[in-house]
Amino acid sequence: MIDKNPPGRRLVHRRAIDVQVFAHHDGLLWDLDATLEDTKTREFELATGPRRAGQPIHSMLLRLTIDTEFNVVDASARTLAAPYPGYCEDYGEAYRSLIGLNLLRGFSHAVKQRLHGVLACTHITELTRVLPTAAIQAFAGEVIRPQASDEQQPFQLDRCHALRLDGPAVMRYYPRWAKPPAQANSGAATQTQPQFEST
Repeated sequence: MIDKNPPGRRLVHRRAIDVQVFAHHDGLLWDLDATLEDTKTREFELATGPRRAGQPIHSMLLRLTIDTEFNVVDASARTLAAPYPGYCEDYGEAYRSLIGLNLLRGFSHAVKQRLHGVLACTHITELTRVLPTAAIQAFAGEVIRPQASDEQQPFQLDRCHALRLDGPAVMRYYPRWAKPPAQANSGAATQTQPQFEST
């Protein structure tokens, strides 16, 4: 068990990542607003001048608009605070290159190809990593609804350790889909529900 406040240490830096998902009024488009903020607990000297304790060193926003099939239909980014004002935000329309991608099919690999290194802002690009699973969570109960039929496996099963098909949670809450260990892995590849790729 991790002790949240073990003795003998002090907080020096905080990175806060937040994702909020908004449904458009028609329910067909959704905005994923991801923000990243870095702050320190003491004054910090940068080449461009000091930052007070608690004053953001990085503060960035990435917004992707997706449809209900997880396709990116719009993308934009904004830098609110950065170590090198006037330079850090000089990535132009780089994030519009994400338009046309699908969050669940090869997204991470495509991001690396289009936004690696000096092509974009490192910290804004980092935010893309959390968006596929955030979208799935937002769609649960809204776009992705519980299956009305016992013939189709619920989309969330066999996607994490707790909900593996041979685990006790599935046996307890989804006994219809529980499998012995030897069969659990062999059936995972036949699922028809959306899947996201890590690379």
